[in-house]
Amino acid sequence: MSFRIALSGLNASTADLNVTANNIANANTTGFKQSRAEFGDLFPISSYGLSSTAIGAGVRLSDVSQQFAQGAIDFTDNSLDLAISGEGFFTLSDNGTKVYSRAGAFGTDKDGYVVNSAGNRLQVFPPVLGGASFDTANLADLQLSAGDNPPLATSSINAKFNVPADAAVPATSPFDVSDPTTYNYTTSVTTYDSLGSAHTASLYFVKTATPNTWEVYSQIDGTTLGGATTLEYSDSGVLLTPANGQIVLPAFTPTTGAADMNITLNVADSTQYGGNFSVSTLTQDGYTTGQLTGIEITAEGVVQARYTNGQATPLGQLALARFPNNQGLQQLGDTAWGDSYTAGQVIMGTAGSANFGNIQSGALEASNVDLTEQLVNMITAQRNFQANSQMISTEDQITQTILNIR
Repeated sequence: MSFRIALSGLNASTADLNVTANNIANANTTGFKQSRAEFGDLFPISSYGLSSTAIGAGVRLSDVSQQFAQGAIDFTDNSLDLAISGEGFFTLSDNGTKVYSRAGAFGTDKDGYVVNSAGNRLQVFPPVLGGASFDTANLADLQLSAGDNPPLATSSINAKFNVPADAAVPATSPFDVSDPTTYNYTTSVTTYDSLGSAHTASLYFVKTATPNTWEVYSQIDGTTLGGATTLEYSDSGVLLTPANGQIVLPAFTPTTGAADMNITLNVADSTQYGGNFSVSTLTQDGYTTGQLTGIEITAEGVVQARYTNGQATPLGQLALARFPNNQGLQQLGDTAWGDSYTAGQVIMGTAGSANFGNIQSGALEASNVDLTEQLVNMITAQRNFQANSQMISTEDQITQTILNIR
C-alpha cells in the first residue's frame, strides 16, 4: 500500500514539474497564461462509508487550471500589434470556427485580411450608415483595402469674416475682377469637383453707397458665377440679409468632365464691425482622392483607414468576447482557446464597454509567467519528488527486513 501511495506522490510531483516546465518554456510567449497544478487526496470509500481510522491512499492530479491574470503591456512600432488592457479575448475565425486569444500579434495576408501567425482572421463588427455605427449583431473578417479613397465634391463653403464698417466705396465701377479698384477685398478657397480635381473659388467684396450694405461676387477658376449678392448688416454689425445667411451659387461646369458643381455659400456668421477686413473661417466640405497612409485603432477598438486627403474610413470595430468561466475554455494551442460547455455562453461586446477592457494599439500583452515564482515552484516540486522517492526506498528496506525474518 505504501508503495502505491509513494508512487502517486511521484506522479503528482512529476506533473507539478511538467506544469512548471511548460510555464517557464512560455515565459516569452505573447498572450500566454500560466497554469497551476492542483491536487486532491485519495481515500478508499466502501459502501459503508469512510472509517474514522482510514488512511489516505495517496494523491492525484485533480486539475491543471490556467491563471488569466493580466500580463504586462509591451509597446511596439507596429500599429497592428494589439493588446487588451482588462477583460476580454480577441475573436478569430479559423476557417469559420470561432476561436479566442489574448495574443494580439497581427499582420495581413496576401488578400489584405488581418491574421495571426496561425492564419486565423481577426473578427470585427462591420460598419453601417457610412461608419456612423457598427452592426454588433454580426461578425466579419477585418480586411485592409489598399484602394484609393474616393473624392467628394464640394457642396458648401462656410465663410466667417468681418468687413470694416468704415470702408470706402470703390473708386471705379462697375465690378471687374481684373481691376482691383472696383472692389474692396477678396479671399479664396480650394474646392473639389466630383472627380477630385481642385478648383479655386474666390469671393470679392464691394462696399456700396448704401450704408451697411455690401455686394459679394463669386468666381471659380476665373469664371464669374452670376451677378452680385447683397449683404445687409444692422447698425450693430449683425447680418440681416440674406436672413438665413445662405447664398446658393449658380452651377459651375468643370472642364474635367466632372458633374456640375452646386455650391451653397454660408455667410451667416459674417459681421460688419470697425477695424480691418479679416477672415477667421473659410472652409469647404469636399476633398480630393486619397491614398492609404496607415491604419489607426482607437481604445474602443474602432479600426480606421487614414488617407492622404485627411479622411478616415471606419473598417469595423473589434469584436471582443468574454466568458463566465475562463478556466473552462478549451486550450487549442498557438495561444488560442475554444468555447466549451464549462466555460459558459460567450458574451460578445466592444472595448471600453461594460466588463470589457480597452484596446492598446502598437502594443502586445506579454506572458503572465513570473519566472521567480516558477523557479521556487520547481524547487518545491523537486523536494516533493525526492521525499516520495525516499519513501519508496524506506518501504523497500522495511520489506527486506520482513523477508529476512527467520
